[in-house]
Parts: sequence; C-alpha cells; structure tokens
Amino acid sequence: MKICIYGAGAVGGHIAARLAIHGDAEVSVVARGEHLAAIQRHGLRVETRDGVLTSHPVATDDPQSLGPQDLVIVAVKAPALPSIADGVSGLLGPDSLALFAMNGIPWWYFHGQDGALANTRLPRIDPTGALWDKVRPERAVGAVAYTACSVVAPGVIKAENPRNRLLAGRPDGRPDPRLERLATLLDGSGLEFESTARIRDAIWAKLLMNLVGGSLGILTASAMKHVLDKSTVARAADAMAKEAATIARALGCEPGNEGIGKLASSGHKQSILQDLEAGRPMEIDAMLRVPLELARLVDVPTPTLDLVIELAMQRARAAGLYRDNVAE
Repeated sequence: MKICIYGAGAVGGHIAARLAIHGDAEVSVVARGEHLAAIQRHGLRVETRDGVLTSHPVATDDPQSLGPQDLVIVAVKAPALPSIADGVSGLLGPDSLALFAMNGIPWWYFHGQDGALANTRLPRIDPTGALWDKVRPERAVGAVAYTACSVVAPGVIKAENPRNRLLAGRPDGRPDPRLERLATLLDGSGLEFESTARIRDAIWAKLLMNLVGGSLGILTASAMKHVLDKSTVARAADAMAKEAATIARALGCEPGNEGIGKLASSGHKQSILQDLEAGRPMEIDAMLRVPLELARLVDVPTPTLDLVIELAMQRARAAGLYRDNVAE
C-alpha cells in the first residue's frame, strides 16, 4: 500500500514513523525547509515514551514526484489547506482516499448528511472551494488524533502521550476496506487505530477540548492544569463545554463529557498556543470560529464561548497571526 503523509510535522511525522515500524507500507512524506532537509539527510526521528523510532521515508517538497497513492494522510494545519489542494489532488488516483488528520471542523463536514444542511460548504475553511472541487468530499476520510506531539528540532519529533490513538471514518459512515488495511498496518505500532461510522462524534469530542483549552490557552499562555485549578476559570470552562455540547447535539452528534477532566490534568500546551508562541498561522477558523457559525445555523446561543473566543481572536490578530479570509 502506497501511503503519502502530506505534512510531516508533529502529527504527520509521528504517523509516518509508526507506519514504518513493520515495513509493510511504502511510506513517503511531503515536508519543507530545514525539517525536510534533516529527514532527507538523517531520517525521521520520533522520540516516544517507549524509545526512539528512526525511519527513512522518501521525503520531498514536490508531491507530484511521488505519483498516485492509495492513501494520502493530510496533516497540515487548517490555514494551509487551500494552498495544498492541487498538491493533494495530484496524488489521488481513481480509487484513492485522502485522510485529514486535523483539529477542528473539517471542510467536508456536511457531506454525506441528509437534511437542510446537506452539502453546505464552509468558506472560512475552504474559501475558494478548491478542496471541495479538486480533492472531492466523497474521497475524504475524517480523522481525530490523540497524540501530544511537537517538533523539537528539524527532523526530530517528541511524542509525549503514553497512549496514542487515531480515530477515522468516512463522512457517510460507510466501512471501507482501505481503512481496514490501514488498521492492519498500524497494528502493534504503538498508534492505536479505530475506524468509526460516526466520525463527527469523535470530531466534537476533541473539539470540546480545543474550544475550551485552545481559547483559554491563547489568553493565559498556559497549559490547562495551571488554569482550570482556579474555580472561577473552571466554572467558565464548564459553561463553554456545555454550550459546545449543545451545538454538537443540535447537529445530531454526541460528544461525550470526558474532555474537560482530561484538560484539567494536562501539562501539554495546546497546539494553537504553540503556534501563537512560535509566530505561526493559527487554526482560529477551524477550531474556534466555525463552531460558532454552526451554532448560528442551528440557533444555539453561546454567550460564554462568544466572549472568550472573541478575546482569543483579538489576541491572535494583535500578534499578526490571524485575519479574516471571508468578507462579513
């Protein structure tokens, strides 16, 4: 099975390393800059709690040089998506899948659903329609990664979680033999893979954590265990989580209620805060703003989320790391 990891940063590089363990897949990565040069020169190094994984995937910044793939795993940050639509679509053959391992609301969210919102597009995430028109939602797979990773040096990734999971599923909920094959390739790798018929439930379960932890992280520059131990903040976080869960349920999803407890013990800075501190473009739209737009679509009031997220967006604007890509 030919698998390309498009975006071999923290999450993508970690997945690539796990796939390389058994050597049963032909793995390539698309990366850039010093990170790419280090992978080409020394290989990809992933430091895990169980030891160091070193692999030597084909690495390039020219996706078209790789040829058609059976599976493309896209692990770039949401702001980069429109710029890579051509690169991803060029890797897809007639029977290929594109798995998007990303935070927040995905561009394909309303594909494969019934009702008044069926096939509604999300211009804040896919402003030109390039993903919808070129990658195509029927070839998309949604994925949620629970892997606390960071790039600590060019070509070197640190994975902090003792347990790493990847949940994936097609928007229409149908099983797919290619996902079954991916599960086999990852079996025993240290990255647990689970296929689900309700990928939106999984998306909202993690999104609750991102809405609370991401926005409060931006405002406090802190890991959540240093924030949610304050009773006033904990009450606000609980209100935010309840509002987010109400949005999810109004959209027919069940997000569960485990996220806030996990956040309260987390010493890992949220990825969106890491981007702020590193001066990188932030996933404001997919993780924070679009969920509020979905709330308006289903008439769910979100007063606490509105306030905290507006403040977080202003912090990102002030840092020069966020601007609206859709006219009001």
